[in-house]
Amino acid sequence: MSEQIRLLLVDDQELIRVGFRLVLEAEEDLVVVGEAGDGAAAIARAAALAPDVVLMDVRMPGTDGIAATDAIVRAHPQTRVLVLTTFDLDEYAFGAIRAGASGFLLKDAQRQELIAAVRAVHRGDAVLAPRVTRRLLEHVGPRLTGTQPEDDPTVTLTERERDVFVQIALGSSNAEIAQALFLSESTVKTHVGRVLAKVGARDRVHAVILAHRLGLVD
Repeated sequence: MSEQIRLLLVDDQELIRVGFRLVLEAEEDLVVVGEAGDGAAAIARAAALAPDVVLMDVRMPGTDGIAATDAIVRAHPQTRVLVLTTFDLDEYAFGAIRAGASGFLLKDAQRQELIAAVRAVHRGDAVLAPRVTRRLLEHVGPRLTGTQPEDDPTVTLTERERDVFVQIALGSSNAEIAQALFLSESTVKTHVGRVLAKVGARDRVHAVILAHRLGLVD
């Protein structure tokens, strides 16, 4: 059996946590090591359990998911946070990005979408699903207007790296980038790492936002 991915479920509704647990633990490589009903408990549980991935609700009483995400990412940079959201409040979605979330998933996602998202975030290949990307940018796009950095971090990218950067911004996975640019997946993985380092993006979520901020994609 492959190495298991350790998960922490954070949601103030117990039934939602139970539902996610049933779906996730049906997979051999996924194991739920803990649960939390609010942000403060999530921070404590993350410190105690060292999960690989935290599935984080955003709107919770007390310490919300944004503050919890920020605290967990700062204290445990190896832990990835996958935010579960309905996008009914844009400030929550945008705040979670700034707090360091590595991925977003709508709460009405299908079972396979949830499982794939968890695995993608864990391997560092967090890719926002196209419909999530569109919804996110509809909300945060106006906030990005006029915020272009004085120094363009893409000037050091090679032509091929710029192509990869644009593909990342479009929400493409490594496999999709490889197909689009006629490269091997291992080569794409190398390019992605270099692109993120050169543009100063913490992860692919930040790369998407940066690309839109720079006007590289519509």
